[in-house]
Amino acid sequence: MLLENGYVLEFPDGLAFSNDEFFDFCQKNPELKIERDHFFNLIIMSPTGSLSGFFNGQILLKLGIWNESNKLGKVFDSSSGFILPDNSVRSPDVSWVSNQQWDKLTRVQKMKFAPVCPEFVVELKSPSDSLKELKEKMETYASNGVKLGWLIDLEAQAVHLYDSKGFIKLVEGFSNNLSGESVLPGFELDLKFLLEE
Repeated sequence: MLLENGYVLEFPDGLAFSNDEFFDFCQKNPELKIERDHFFNLIIMSPTGSLSGFFNGQILLKLGIWNESNKLGKVFDSSSGFILPDNSVRSPDVSWVSNQQWDKLTRVQKMKFAPVCPEFVVELKSPSDSLKELKEKMETYASNGVKLGWLIDLEAQAVHLYDSKGFIKLVEGFSNNLSGESVLPGFELDLKFLLEE
């Protein structure tokens, strides 16, 4: 099945990769960004544009600085996969897992796709991405236990906010600050840097 920014490879009923096989498959194909939906179909996406990659890096850096000061969890980049409770495997552009959740995992689990839903995720919509598909992805995070999610739409200059119940509200304009709320206490992201070219 063709997506706006990739493909879905569907498996016949009863035939799909196990978690370990999927991890090994991804390691053998490092040039591809591959996720898995809850039906065990593979989602293969094209690389992001350079400007989107820069913005992702800036968000990661700002979150990392906050986390270094607070030491409340672990920060992950877009190459990190997580096995969610519904068995999908997703790789948010930026994510954060609390020490409380991270410390429940074994070292072996941490070395592969960790079976944990991040408490905080960011998805950055680039021009080639489908807003509909990203909203569906955010709802997947929400239904699997994300406490706070930001879907940042660069073209519309808007942020869709989510919690564990789903969509909360739309923040319009990049003159605003986003709060990490109780999930990331004291963390704020000034969106003005997203206006850079």
